[in-house]
Amino acid sequence: MNTFKGMLFACCMLAGLAAVAQKSTLYHEPHRPQFHFSPAAKWMNDPNGMVYYKGTYHLFFQYYPKDIVWGPMHWGHATSKDLIHWKQLPIALYPDKLGYIFSGSAVVDVNNTSGFGKKGQVPMVAIFTHHDPVGEKANTDNFQNQSIAYSLDEGKTWTKYAGNPVVKNPGIRDFRDPKVSWYAAKHKWVMTLATNDRITFYSSPNLKDWKKESEFGEKQGSHGGVWECPDLFPLKLNGKEYWVLIVSIGSGAPNGGSGTQYFIGQFNGNTFTAIDDETRWIDHGPDDYAGITWSNTGARKIFLGWMANWQYANQVPTATWRSANTIPRDLALKQINGDIYLASTPVKELSGIAAKAIDVPAAALKGGKDIASAIKLPALYSLKFKMDSAEDYFITLSNDAGESLVIGYNKKADRYFINREKSGKVDFNKEFAKWSFVPRLATGKASSVELIVDASSVELFADGGLSNLTSTYFASKPYNHLSILSAKGEIKDVKIMPLKSIW
Repeated sequence: MNTFKGMLFACCMLAGLAAVAQKSTLYHEPHRPQFHFSPAAKWMNDPNGMVYYKGTYHLFFQYYPKDIVWGPMHWGHATSKDLIHWKQLPIALYPDKLGYIFSGSAVVDVNNTSGFGKKGQVPMVAIFTHHDPVGEKANTDNFQNQSIAYSLDEGKTWTKYAGNPVVKNPGIRDFRDPKVSWYAAKHKWVMTLATNDRITFYSSPNLKDWKKESEFGEKQGSHGGVWECPDLFPLKLNGKEYWVLIVSIGSGAPNGGSGTQYFIGQFNGNTFTAIDDETRWIDHGPDDYAGITWSNTGARKIFLGWMANWQYANQVPTATWRSANTIPRDLALKQINGDIYLASTPVKELSGIAAKAIDVPAAALKGGKDIASAIKLPALYSLKFKMDSAEDYFITLSNDAGESLVIGYNKKADRYFINREKSGKVDFNKEFAKWSFVPRLATGKASSVELIVDASSVELFADGGLSNLTSTYFASKPYNHLSILSAKGEIKDVKIMPLKSIW
């Protein structure tokens, strides 16, 4: 009996140690982002239903809980108080008889226009695409429809509306990704919907009954792929209000594959009119796609993208989970030579995981020296510097395995670049190793750069967020060397701000 008890105790101890070991390695696997949100396990793609309510940022996301490749879509759920530290919660929305739960948005219905609120409870309403796989397989043209669900406990649990779908497909094969917002001037909800190669606007007084208002984009923007994941919101520049329309495309972006374009214009509650025919991109990097902004944040517009590309998203070399999101970014309008652009910069909340900035001595920069020989190089960090005159430079992150990632600026071509040809594992897809470029939009001589470095990604924000590149990489060992080389220009005010893991 004593022997049996001893064996039982030993088994329990081993099981407990195994559980502790598993918990300690979670979020610390090879290539796991340390301050970007990624799911605890399995597949994730588009951010969905992003809404701020009572001090909490809600992030829902396209999620397949049974595999690390795309599958029947659910809405995963995570929350944060500061946009940086995230807690993953139980799945919010599951597939049902109407189909998979594709992308969409969420709003706080403070006036209870929907009638879902009870006894003073304010309803949170999710608007999403029901994707019917049976109809798709049968090659019908109406297998995507818009539906709603509501929550009366601040997003913890959800009830799907019995009258779904609320917007029925008129016969458009790609008919999805509703982004809904309140248009106060006309006391109605506006839905921005991706419909094949354009955007269709709908309006509703109650989130249940919708009517078509107008279309935009038949002859505007890039049409290299189907339009997806739109967003519409106002921003001010020099006291004047403009409207920004964001549209992602699954293929045909400037550096290949997926990308996100945007338009600047005016919206009157019925129609959107662009101020010009220029095609603009929110980020030229290969790994910023399907991004939208949080609802209910007032004048502040905070953007979050999926840090992946459909060219290789199902193939990247991670074992237990796939993909992460970008750093949340503040959006603002800037004017360059009469043209208006959307700039994006890391949210100020990132400083909450930052240690004291390290000033890099000028001697450590000469001749492209390894900065790690002069200062202790952190594993995670933000790198900032300035130049009085933008000249060629190369920032090289490398490791002892001979792998390297090169980020820089080419003055003759007047563009920034990222080269990940030798960054580590690249052979899982022939498109992955290609260079990425973004034109320099700023026109002044002076230039500023911020580079955000995580365990498997870099995000370049140049000239106050006017020219951005986001790129993932999969090195076999951490990059423990860093150099900055400029043949002519003087690199100034080089600061490295160590960042802490959120896990």
